[in-house]
Amino acid sequence: MDRDCMGNSYLDLLELQKAYLGVLLSPQKSQLGVPYLGKSASLNHGYYGNPALGLGMSYPGSPLGGPLLPNSPVGSGSPVRHSERNMRFSGMRNLAGGVMGAWHSEAGSNLDETFASTLLDEFKSNKTKCFELSEIGGHVVEFSADQYGSRFIQQKLETATADEKNMVFDEIMPQALSLMTDVFGNYVIQKFFEHGTPSQIRELADQLNGHVLTLSLQMYGCRVIQKAIEVVGLDQQTKMVKELDGHIMRCVRDQNGNHVIQKCIECVPEDAIQFIVTTFYDQVVTLSSHPYGCRVIQRILEHCDDPKTQQIMMDEILLSVCMLAQDQYGNYVVQHVLEHGKPHERSAIITKLTAERQNLVNEMLGSTDENEPLQAMMKDQFANYVVQKVLETCDDQQLELILNRIKVHLNALKKYTYGKHIVARVEKLVAAGERRISIMNPHPASMA
Repeated sequence: MDRDCMGNSYLDLLELQKAYLGVLLSPQKSQLGVPYLGKSASLNHGYYGNPALGLGMSYPGSPLGGPLLPNSPVGSGSPVRHSERNMRFSGMRNLAGGVMGAWHSEAGSNLDETFASTLLDEFKSNKTKCFELSEIGGHVVEFSADQYGSRFIQQKLETATADEKNMVFDEIMPQALSLMTDVFGNYVIQKFFEHGTPSQIRELADQLNGHVLTLSLQMYGCRVIQKAIEVVGLDQQTKMVKELDGHIMRCVRDQNGNHVIQKCIECVPEDAIQFIVTTFYDQVVTLSSHPYGCRVIQRILEHCDDPKTQQIMMDEILLSVCMLAQDQYGNYVVQHVLEHGKPHERSAIITKLTAERQNLVNEMLGSTDENEPLQAMMKDQFANYVVQKVLETCDDQQLELILNRIKVHLNALKKYTYGKHIVARVEKLVAAGERRISIMNPHPASMA
């Protein structure tokens, strides 16, 4: 009897659950006009952007656009997390004493079979149908935040009609800030900056007002800012850049923000970014030794033609050129000047580095034959490359002196782990050096 009662009660409880679930879902179906859930129609479709930036929000047409339950606080403007969206069935016990599995709003197999997939699901699963932009009306934001949907919109915008662009634009504008910080949505925004109408580009750029610094420091937002700086007019460029005033060094040292500063230097007229350039005065050496700062200094050298700016930059570089040449980041700034600088700038650097090279050669050779650093350098896995580079670049007098020392040690080098690999290279350099000396001096003194 007890077993029959438990069985009947268990069936009654199941029926009660089904009925309650039906009541829950019916208003949603009629309210939204679309299936409430599908195979991958999880409720997190409404969450785009970086929550840390306060840009996460639901979009029109999302299940989160209206209350999930009657009198529920969850709705538009009230983002919720996954844990808050699960239906309150967890922990219900059956009469047999077992714990019934939790009912999740996005996992039930019966729901999967009952309700059709969303349009995005159909788009990703239907490989035979060729979708057009006009067919995803009402779902543009949802598509933009999906890897494949975003790519689809980007491709279609390149050849879209005016009506299609207007449809996409009208849907993304309310959620533009959210999409700018989304891993996939940011590309749709960038593409609109490229292919939108002039009025649309201007209106989209206006959305950035008050958010330029925050977006510049965000992984995906910084890409949108860079694209906007490339395409908008001078008035909007100037307005955007001004928002960074007082935060230049913070941006330069930031892994995302430094790209925005570089883009400002590349695309905005020099007189509009003078406040950026002057921030770097007395900071050139420090920034040149920074992994991101060295890039910014190179952009200044490339794009800022103001004589005062160039003079200040070069004076600071020349004061520390030997140190920068040996720095893991500063060496790129020195190389940049040697490749792209003015003749007198290159000569000044070469003069300083030549004097340093002479000091290097003297230090390599040491004071006596018995205790010369050159021997140790030839045996070292790293220092041997310095010896090879010196042989390639030193003057004739230095070359002859170094070769005389090296030839004495070639046989001994073969006994060392790295020496065996070095000997062949050094012998070629020795032979080339001797030919070079013989050409310069037809009657050279015999070499010991």
